[in-house]
Amino acid sequence: MPASTLIELSDTERSEFQRLCRSGKTLVRVKQRLSIVLLADEGLSNVEIAELVPLNPMTIGVWRNRFAEDGIEGIVKNRPRGATMNGARDESYVKLRQQIIEVTTTQKPEGETHWSTRTLAAKLGTNSMFVSRVWRDNGLKPHLVKNFKVSNDPLFEEKLVDVVGLYLSPPENAVVFCVDEKSSIQALDRMQPGLPMKKGRAGTMTHDYKRHGTSTLFAALNVFTGEVIGECKQRHRHQEFLSFLKTVEKQTPEELELHVIVDNYSTHKHQKVKNWLKRNKRVTLHFIPTSSSWLNLVERFFGLITDKAIRRGVFSSVADLEQKLMKFISKHNADPVPFVWTKSVEVILEKVSRAKQSIIHSV
Repeated sequence: MPASTLIELSDTERSEFQRLCRSGKTLVRVKQRLSIVLLADEGLSNVEIAELVPLNPMTIGVWRNRFAEDGIEGIVKNRPRGATMNGARDESYVKLRQQIIEVTTTQKPEGETHWSTRTLAAKLGTNSMFVSRVWRDNGLKPHLVKNFKVSNDPLFEEKLVDVVGLYLSPPENAVVFCVDEKSSIQALDRMQPGLPMKKGRAGTMTHDYKRHGTSTLFAALNVFTGEVIGECKQRHRHQEFLSFLKTVEKQTPEELELHVIVDNYSTHKHQKVKNWLKRNKRVTLHFIPTSSSWLNLVERFFGLITDKAIRRGVFSSVADLEQKLMKFISKHNADPVPFVWTKSVEVILEKVSRAKQSIIHSV
């Protein structure tokens, strides 16, 4: 074992190191390095320090030498792996980082859809841990993909202004509802009972199931209060939609106008729906642009009920499914929290414009 590098701290340095070790804002790994230097200042060898700090003597020697050469900056800031003490390999390190980023974002491995840390490391002649660190530092996640679609609705901006205006500047003496239907919800019953969660093990559920049928949940989210009016129906034709509209109207005080945000599903535009709207002037439908379901806040509620009541639910029948859906809505309405819309029209249009430009350039 080579001789340990001599460390001698001034009184000022020693006080500062001790203060940083006590501070709750100092990272744990930095406290560990500071402790190594303080113990070295007391005359301990690397082997002796290893008995007090959970690191091997060689690692302790690295941090000891780094402090001797670069001072406190050398142990507070992480140095790139592979860089020498004098930074002789810094340039090649930077080039390799840039190459990892470029290959990750512009190329794909042969016969595969995306890179893994190991496949990219093999291609570039480095190690997978280094690739992982570069990805993490730059927010790159090749294994993930998000769904999106830019609306081609010719009236996109007009409809956007209309709907966002209802969210941000709602009319007086009116209530705004976001309405949609979640169709084909399956009443799935597991073939065997699952095992409960316990310490060290997640709950289990059999992969096979028995189908008991489906139901459609019609929901109207009150934008102001967060309350939900819900009904389950076997089908989702214009008859069911119109029936649900009448339910929402009956449950709304007569002195208030109803502004109902819906998507462009054909049942929402059926002639019988239009005829009913002509006779009921206090109800107005507002259509979101095509391929813009994110504009309808009731989708947030559907995500909530899917996650908390449907995805892992066990249902012995369609009636059981519908009963549990209504129970969830009742519980939700007991302490409702509205979904608050924050994005302005200008911000959305700018983002959509960037998305369209990216699509054009990627073709």
